[in-house]
Amino acid sequence: MTALLDTSIWDGRVYGGDGWCPAEGGVAAVREPATGDTLTEVGVASPADIAKACASAAAAQQDWSQSWITRAAVLRQAAALLEQNAESFTEWLIRETGSIRPKAEFEVQLTIGELHEAAALPSQPYGELLPSAQPGKTIMARRIPVGVVGAITPWNFPLVLSMRTVAPALALGNAVVLKPDLQTPVTGGYAIARLFEEAGLPAGVLQVLAGDAEPGEALVTDDHVSMVSFTGSSEVGRRVGELAGRGLKRVQLELGGNSALIVLDDADVERATSNGAWGSFLHQGQICMATSRHLVHQSIADEYVERLAARADALPVGNPNTEQVALGPLINETQLAKVDAIVHDSEAAGAKIVTGGTHDALFYKPTVLAQVTPSMRAFDEEIFGPVAPVTTFADDDEAVTLANQTAYGLSAAVQTGSLGRGLAIADRIKSGAVHINDQTVNDQANVPFGGVGVSGNGGRFGGRSNVDEFTQYQVVTVRDEPIIYPF
Repeated sequence: MTALLDTSIWDGRVYGGDGWCPAEGGVAAVREPATGDTLTEVGVASPADIAKACASAAAAQQDWSQSWITRAAVLRQAAALLEQNAESFTEWLIRETGSIRPKAEFEVQLTIGELHEAAALPSQPYGELLPSAQPGKTIMARRIPVGVVGAITPWNFPLVLSMRTVAPALALGNAVVLKPDLQTPVTGGYAIARLFEEAGLPAGVLQVLAGDAEPGEALVTDDHVSMVSFTGSSEVGRRVGELAGRGLKRVQLELGGNSALIVLDDADVERATSNGAWGSFLHQGQICMATSRHLVHQSIADEYVERLAARADALPVGNPNTEQVALGPLINETQLAKVDAIVHDSEAAGAKIVTGGTHDALFYKPTVLAQVTPSMRAFDEEIFGPVAPVTTFADDDEAVTLANQTAYGLSAAVQTGSLGRGLAIADRIKSGAVHINDQTVNDQANVPFGGVGVSGNGGRFGGRSNVDEFTQYQVVTVRDEPIIYPF
C-alpha cells in the first residue's frame, strides 16, 4: 500500500481532474528552510493548467452538490485519515515550514477541527420560508453553492489556512481549485489532495496546482471561478481584489496585521510578558495575528521590558527537525532581510535593541525593542519576524489611540486586572477580534475570523459564518396553479 504522503505520488506533478499529472509550468524544488536541502519536487502550474483545472472543476461541481450525505461522509473520512497520519503531517510541517514540533502538532489538530466543523455543515438547515403578500404563494430562500471557489493560500500555517477554505467550501457543495504557495506546496496543497483522494472525493471536485503570481492571476480571472478566497499580504490582496472585482466575483480577503497587545497598569506583569512573548515569538513571528506592537503603561514599562527580554534570552533557536528549540528559521532570505532592516532602521530612528537583533543564516534571535514610537518602521509595519516592539502610553485613551494608529485591524489583546476596563477598551478598538487577558494569536474552527481595514474585507471564516461565505441565496416561489394577470 502506498503511504499517504509518499513523495513519488506528486513528484513533478499537479493534482487535476485526471488525477496526478505533469504540469506545463515545469518543476520546482521544495527546500527545507533550516538546511537548504531539497525535500521533494513538485509540478508548477501554467495559466493553461489553471484553465483546464477550472473547467474540470465546474463540470464536477454539479454532481458533487447533490448529496449532502456523501459530502459529510467524505469530510469525516478526511478527518479520520488526518488523525491516523498526524505524525507524517507534523514531520512535513516541521521540515517544509520551519515549524517547531509543538506548533506543527497544534496546526494538525486545528486542521482536524476544521474538518470536523465542515462535516457538520451539510446537515444543517439551508434556507427559510418567507411570508408572502399574495395568498396561495410560498416563498423559499435557500442557500446554494457559489460554484467553483479559487483558493490562494500562504506558507506560514499552510495546512490549516488552506483547509479552512477547502473543507467548508467542499462541504457546502462547491468545487475548489487550490493554489498553494510554492514554498510550502506539500503541506499547503498536495498533502490535502492526498487526504481527499483517499477519502473518496470524486475526481475533479478538488484540484491542487502550486504556482507563482502568473497562475494565481489566471485563477482569479478564470470565467469558471465564481468566488476567490485569498490569504496573504495586504499588497497582493489589493491586486486580487482588483482582478476579482473586474469579473464581479465574490472575494474573501484575509490579509496582514499589525496587532497590538495593550498592557494596562493593573495587569499582572509576569503573566502579561508570557502572553507577549508567545504572541511575538511563536513560529518566529510569522503569523498574521502575531503581537506586533506591545503598548505598555509607562508605570510598568521598565519591568515589562526587562521580563520580556529575559524570556526572549531563554528561548533556544535552531533546526526544529534535529534540535529541541523554541524558534526555527525564517522562511527565506527575503523575509530575513526585511525583518533585519526593520529592526535596525528603527534602532537608527531612536529605538533601543534590548536583546536580539542578530541572526545566523535564517535563524533570527528573538528580539525586544524598547522606546519605539509611531513613525518608526517597527511600529508602523507588519514585521512578520520574531520582534517585540514596546511603546509606552500614559492612560487608557492614549492606549486606544496608539492601538488604532494603523491601517490594519485583524487582532488585538488587552492585559488588565479589571474585566470591565478591558471590555471598555475592546469597544473602542478597530479590530476583527479583541482578546482580554490573552494574546493576539487566537482562532478556532467554530469561531468567526476575519479583519477590517487593510487586514481584509470583513469576510469571516469559521463555523456557521462559512455558510454566508461559500453559499448564496436563491429565492424560489411556488403557486398551486398559475395566477391570471390583467394582461
